Amino acid sequence: MKKFLRVLTCGLLLLGSIGLTAGCNGDQNSSESVKTFVNVSYDPTRELFAAYNDAFKDVWREITKEDVEFKHLHGGSGKQARLVVEGLEADVVTLALAADVDVIRDAGLIKSDWIGRFPNNSAPYTSTVVFLVRAGNPKDIRDWDDLIRDDVSIVTPNPKTSGGARWNYLAAWEYARQKYDGDETQIRAFIKKMYENVVALDSGARGATNSFVVSKKGDVLIAWENEALLGLKEAPNEYEMVTPSISILAEPSVAVVDKVVDRKGTRRVAEEYIRYLYSPEGQEIVAANFYRPRNSSVLAKYSKVFKPLTLVTIDDAFGGWAKAQKEHFADGAIFDQLFKARQ
Repeated sequence: MKKFLRVLTCGLLLLGSIGLTAGCNGDQNSSESVKTFVNVSYDPTRELFAAYNDAFKDVWREITKEDVEFKHLHGGSGKQARLVVEGLEADVVTLALAADVDVIRDAGLIKSDWIGRFPNNSAPYTSTVVFLVRAGNPKDIRDWDDLIRDDVSIVTPNPKTSGGARWNYLAAWEYARQKYDGDETQIRAFIKKMYENVVALDSGARGATNSFVVSKKGDVLIAWENEALLGLKEAPNEYEMVTPSISILAEPSVAVVDKVVDRKGTRRVAEEYIRYLYSPEGQEIVAANFYRPRNSSVLAKYSKVFKPLTLVTIDDAFGGWAKAQKEHFADGAIFDQLFKARQ
């Protein structure tokens, strides 16, 4: 538990749009001759990239005989995208969803073909949405229906700032859509009631975990599977993970920030940094940090951790991220309408 709390404390580091803060990765080489390479990422990937950067640093040194200082910066995915647009220099971004990378693309920093540059639509690992509850599951929370009960309090991040929270919201929406045969009035009422039960709406996924684990808020945390599994690993006697009957295939996106790497001369290392995520070694690091690897052999090796699931996809259920973003999360869209009604 102490390790998990230490990680959560690291998660509270503030990142300025000008200054760079090492993301608790332990790499503090101050030599002026060492290049600095920055990965701007979202909240729950702190442990993943701490391990990955250490491994890739050695790989890069072996390939080029060069030393590079790798830093990973974390926060709510939507907020991170805006910081990059506003001037936070990133060689690569590893964000929660494609829509956040598109924000950087639309600002002219990433080329339009970014999603096709790497396998699996530039998503080298996946996750899904689950529930983390207190030991013994005292409120008997089993599915999305239980989250709209009057006696249940919820912790989840804010979809306006957190990419992970948008996956959470859409998973709940799809459950309600199937439950009510597409009746949007009932779907909206379901989502509205769910958010009325939210007692902590943090800006990012790690902040939400902090509220649930450290501050002891809420009966249930709507979380990504990797975040829930991390909590179980560090405090197995304090929590249980509940898998709802319907969830969504979360596909975090990675991209080279073209304008930055071309100016800095770091394109080669940036592209190799992402490619190595797809290697068997990179996929092992992914799996060890509770993300579902794309490599079938590595996934099979971790079959006791990652149970087979039937998941809806953003394309099939919502017509892709561009459409979902516009309809649900843009200013004045459905989430704003429902949240305003809650207030």
